[in-house]
Amino acid sequence: MIIDHQTIVDLASRLSLALLIVSIALTFIRLVRGPQAVDRVVSLDLIAVMIVAFIGAYAVHVRDTSFLDVAIAYALIAFLGTVALARYLLRSRSRPEDGPNMGEEE
Repeated sequence: MIIDHQTIVDLASRLSLALLIVSIALTFIRLVRGPQAVDRVVSLDLIAVMIVAFIGAYAVHVRDTSFLDVAIAYALIAFLGTVALARYLLRSRSRPEDGPNMGEEE
């Protein structure tokens, strides 16, 4: 039985697309469950990375390099979104109106 190069690439790309879909679904469950905002931000960033990987694997599967430009643009936007969410969480945790004894009982 002779297996050519295209068949191996096709099988590998289909397998990677399927595994990425399962990984995105499991990470989405983590995003919904939380329990903290930091867990949600990390899950959202991981989903963005896996979407970039999915777009790259899809570009290999359909043999079209124009999808790689979309993956690069999505990665840049996702990175900026993650930085913005991290800055928001950092500022929301260190509000000056809460005072230095935040969370302590008197």
